[in-house]
Amino acid sequence: MKRPTIADIAQRAGVTKAAVSFALNGQPGVSKATRERILAIAKEIGFQPNSAARALTAGRAEAFGLIIDRPARTLGSEVFFMQLISGIQDELARQHVTLLFTMAEDQDEEIELYRRWWAQRRVDGVFVVDLQVNDRRIAVLEGLHMPAVVIGTPRGSGALPAVWQDDRSAVETVVTYLAKLGHHRIARVGGFARYWHSRLRSEEFTSAAAAAGLTAVSVEADYSAEHGARTTRSLLGSAEPPTAIVYDNDVMAAAGLGAAQRMGRNVPADVSIVSWDDSALCELIHPAITALRRNIPAAGSQAARMLQEMAAGGYPENFREAQPALVVRDSSGQAGAPAIATPRLSA
Repeated sequence: MKRPTIADIAQRAGVTKAAVSFALNGQPGVSKATRERILAIAKEIGFQPNSAARALTAGRAEAFGLIIDRPARTLGSEVFFMQLISGIQDELARQHVTLLFTMAEDQDEEIELYRRWWAQRRVDGVFVVDLQVNDRRIAVLEGLHMPAVVIGTPRGSGALPAVWQDDRSAVETVVTYLAKLGHHRIARVGGFARYWHSRLRSEEFTSAAAAAGLTAVSVEADYSAEHGARTTRSLLGSAEPPTAIVYDNDVMAAAGLGAAQRMGRNVPADVSIVSWDDSALCELIHPAITALRRNIPAAGSQAARMLQEMAAGGYPENFREAQPALVVRDSSGQAGAPAIATPRLSA
């Protein structure tokens, strides 16, 4: 079925296409009665203005972009991105602004999409996630003068405003908690070392553990269940296995817990499990997983407000998220505490 056009409205109303354009865009040049008749006809035939044409005329696309260049298999299981997008969308929907979301194979493709979107006026700005050390996207966006908000540390965001969390304070919270439980050898299963948040957490994990007199090691993984289980088996099979493991997301933590149980290790008597991000998975699994809980949707909403401000010509300051809270559950406990009988899972 042919989409209704301005010409269709003009024919029905018996006016010129220019008059229809004036009425639809709220411009002077037509009488009140004519404007009302044109708007009524547009509604009756289901006319919607072409977003691309409107962007060329008004200079605004009424849309913001988000590109993620992670593998689909890991993205689909990560609660963080789903919560972040929900927060962004909740704020944008209030202003009738669209979120244009897609995935890229790598950073080169992501940068090319930024250039294309901006040249074609597809978006009024973008959200930047998974900030990398020496991230090439930042200089490109600055050069394009494209409004952009980084969801990550200001240390790597250049001149772009950032929504960030204090990784140092969060790491200290977890390490201090484990030290008080009598743990002396702890490990962290982190994400890709090229990401700023993973690098900062590794640095702070080593520093906080040393300050507390603990031996610590960080292992790189890819946020997937497979890597979570594999690194757990490697850590627990070493000559001096850790008595507590901290994972960078809930998926790896759940997989690590299962791997430990399959090895005949009792959680938390033999090894305590802690997740960086909290989720329903952490609550529903047995034993329930101790986790850092942060308000990720709120961070997304804040980023959306900041990007709208930038698109309107403003320049917001960096925004620090509220401190995450450690939610203690059954997966963590005193180091070397008597084990509670737990059936060994079959491999």
